[in-house]
Amino acid sequence: MTEYEKMLNGFFYNGDDPQLMKMWYKGKRLIHLFNQLPADCLEERYFLLSQLLGKTGKNLWIVSPFFVDYGSNIYFGDNCEVNMNCTFLDDNKITIGNNVLIAPNVQIYTATHPLNGRMRFDKTHSTVKTRALPVSIRDNSWIGGGTIILPGVTIGENVVIGAGSVVTKNIPDNTIACGNPCCVIRINAE
Repeated sequence: MTEYEKMLNGFFYNGDDPQLMKMWYKGKRLIHLFNQLPADCLEERYFLLSQLLGKTGKNLWIVSPFFVDYGSNIYFGDNCEVNMNCTFLDDNKITIGNNVLIAPNVQIYTATHPLNGRMRFDKTHSTVKTRALPVSIRDNSWIGGGTIILPGVTIGENVVIGAGSVVTKNIPDNTIACGNPCCVIRINAE
């Protein structure tokens, strides 16, 4: 199994692997170019996103600056908007459904490390031991500003996550949730 396959399957992987480093550098180069383009260079911006991301749905709108690890593990449905200063650490898949709104300063993390400090560094590599779990945000959801979404979380359909929340566990369909840790506060029956 390659280090990339380990990464996508939730196993500990070597982040120094040459294949992963090549992908990481490509992602950093493309996101740097994207962030340097003026906002009104729509065709060039979309072209760079199509080279960077795993999938770009129709009518995707991402405001700079935007930050990624690889980019290629991020999949967008149609009619999505990502506001400025968002960070998606896509060491595993980040799947975003249709009609999803993501406010400024949202952070989505897929990478995690051992909780035991003595276990965090691999004796055979200079990197921190890392494994990654996918994150999914389903159709028609709205993620409020400054939200942090942790590895392995699924946010259901038609969900609103309140600003400043830290989402540590799955959030069911048709709910409004907020807080640290993020909890359902009511049904979203609009």
